[in-house]
Parts: sequence; C-alpha cells; structure tokens
Amino acid sequence: MLSKHNSNQRDQLEIITLDQLVPANHLVRKMEASIDFTFIYDLVIVMYSEVGRPSINPVILVKLTFIQF
Repeated sequence: MLSKHNSNQRDQLEIITLDQLVPANHLVRKMEASIDFTFIYDLVIVMYSEVGRPSINPVILVKLTFIQF
C-alpha cells in the first residue's frame, strides 16, 4: 500500500454547511444583518428578460461589489 492512511478514512463523509464556513464576525454577516438588498430587484427589473437562460441574482452581484471594495 502506498498510503499511510487507512483506506476506511477515505470513505468517510463530512457534511459542512456554508454557515459553518463563514466566521461569526465576518463582513458578510454584518452586511446581511444591517442592509436590506431587496430594493435592488425593483431597480433592475427592466434590465432582465423572462426569456433565455437564468441570470445571476442581481443582489449577489451587488454584495460581491461590496466585498471587493
């Protein structure tokens, strides 16, 4: 066997939620608690079509811009 690890360890399943990956004091949690981003849908509704492939959620795009800044 080439590996030092027991083969049973490779078969283990670990379930992790996104909530566990984001620290409690992270900027994303603070933004989510203090800013209501639902107004963005009303601002961009004329720019999105009902036909075609689904688009990226505009609220996510705005949040990404905040995080990059």
